[in-house]
Amino acid sequence: MVLCIPASTATPPLLISLTGKAEGRPLCVQPHTNLSTLYKHCGHLTFAMEPSESTKTSSSSNHHQNSTGGGGCQWEVTDKARLCRFLCYGSEGDIYTAREEGQLSMESAGALLSLLQEGRGAEVVEEIKRFSQDGCAVRPGPHFFALALCSQHSELKTRQAAFKAVKEVCRDPAHLFSFIQNKKELRDGMKCGIWGRALRKAVSDWYNEQDAMSLAAAVTRCKQREGWTHQDLFRLSHTKPANEAIALISKYVTKGWKEVQVAYSDKENSEEVVKVLSYLEVVEKVKHSCDETEVVNLIEEHKLEREQLLTDHLKSKQVWRALLKEMPLQSLLRILGKMTSNKILEPGGSETQAVCDRIQSEMALKKAQIHPFSILLATENYKRGQGYQGKTKWEPDSSILKAMDSAFYKSFMNVEPVGKRFVVAVDVSTSLSSIVPGTSISTAVAAAAITMIFARTEADLDVLAYSEGAVVPCSISADTTLSEATIELVKIPSGSTDCTLPISWATENGKAIDVFIILTNNPLWMFTASPVETLKEHRQNLGVNSKMVMCGLTSIGHAIVDTEDRGLMSICGFDLGALCVIRNLAQDLF
Repeated sequence: MVLCIPASTATPPLLISLTGKAEGRPLCVQPHTNLSTLYKHCGHLTFAMEPSESTKTSSSSNHHQNSTGGGGCQWEVTDKARLCRFLCYGSEGDIYTAREEGQLSMESAGALLSLLQEGRGAEVVEEIKRFSQDGCAVRPGPHFFALALCSQHSELKTRQAAFKAVKEVCRDPAHLFSFIQNKKELRDGMKCGIWGRALRKAVSDWYNEQDAMSLAAAVTRCKQREGWTHQDLFRLSHTKPANEAIALISKYVTKGWKEVQVAYSDKENSEEVVKVLSYLEVVEKVKHSCDETEVVNLIEEHKLEREQLLTDHLKSKQVWRALLKEMPLQSLLRILGKMTSNKILEPGGSETQAVCDRIQSEMALKKAQIHPFSILLATENYKRGQGYQGKTKWEPDSSILKAMDSAFYKSFMNVEPVGKRFVVAVDVSTSLSSIVPGTSISTAVAAAAITMIFARTEADLDVLAYSEGAVVPCSISADTTLSEATIELVKIPSGSTDCTLPISWATENGKAIDVFIILTNNPLWMFTASPVETLKEHRQNLGVNSKMVMCGLTSIGHAIVDTEDRGLMSICGFDLGALCVIRNLAQDLF
């Protein structure tokens, strides 16, 4: 069946071809009908949207112009760019709001749906894989949503590519549970279930292709998420274990430890099965132990993690001290305040010294790939001496603060240079003493840290302070410390705000800039000219494909830039994700 749907009163109609359970039934589709309504009505995404002849011609022309970079279409925001924004931070718009977890829905994934309807499903799956593996994303949730959507598309090749990518995109049980839950939510209201042959195979392959010892650790650390358990997934996928070790884990998950003991006690087992059996025995032993010394010994000998322990175990200081020895560094930084408050880390104590040594170990920092901005956030939170929620308070330990300061400078080795020509311009028209929302960092320290990150990693950088018709170059280099950079910025007199000044300065001085990063406290500005027009003038005069990021450090949702120019981004607030967004924009990923 083919329906002619007017996309709007001003655009040509689109041809919709429906199959499956909607076939043979008339559908009343109005100009305002959205894609999620069609999706739920048709089921299994069994529709393929094809542009009419006039639309095909226009679409083909646009794609050609974008690929060649000709004319004004070079900066058009394409569906591919919107998809990449969605995969990075969960929104197709040009505004990134720090620490905001957007609600994912069909309505928020219009570009993704459009690309699927154009038959570009395999390309979408490749982008999902790239963003999930290359550290290009602020948060992983959009990957699982997008992959679930692709796995339910009508085109066979898209579904096959999506299911094949499950083991690459879902790297741990929490990811797999999230993917399954997204599929369930996309199916809500439909009569058919989600557990078809393809999903059963994908889930079975996910378990069967894991290293047995790694899988044993994973299923005992992350037992359930979002209402799903490993027992559910083994049962619903009808998993047939690929080897004896996986069969042992399957029996443990679905039948329990007593059944495993009965089945394997008198059996001659392979070396791998013996190792897995011993590990699971330790996990069970610690679950039933009330002996603090025994629990500590099991943690240290088998590198158990806190997710494998009982809540009562975590009331013991000795248990926490044992956990701290092998705890991932990122997790350790998050609980320093709690550990100090509970006197687990005490001034001059051996555990405190061991933690300090780990925090500033170059090998540990490199292995954990911790970003300097993450360490700065953790340091300022620890200095605060109080949690954001509850009544937890502590007296910051000077040796821990010293170790974190050392780690901050060492961790710059983890920042890969982008290799572009940058201007980082700091608005000093208002006081930089405000706090960046959701953090303990002042805007002065945040701005100084951001300039330092680029100064220590990029070869071509200009740092500017601007205010009331004046632009002042700042002497912030790779050797500048955080305190020196902060002093350099706050010593400049304040005035009114004009965010076009740094761009005009670069144009007047003949400096071809790839990316302008404008940092300001002020969410609403008075401009002598439009920042967008000023940027276009810079592009034209110097023949460079310049981009601009407007960062409202204290903004909580204002639209700073309203344009369909893909070279422009707005950031409200600031966090580590904001640096990821800036990097992606500079590298043409949007």
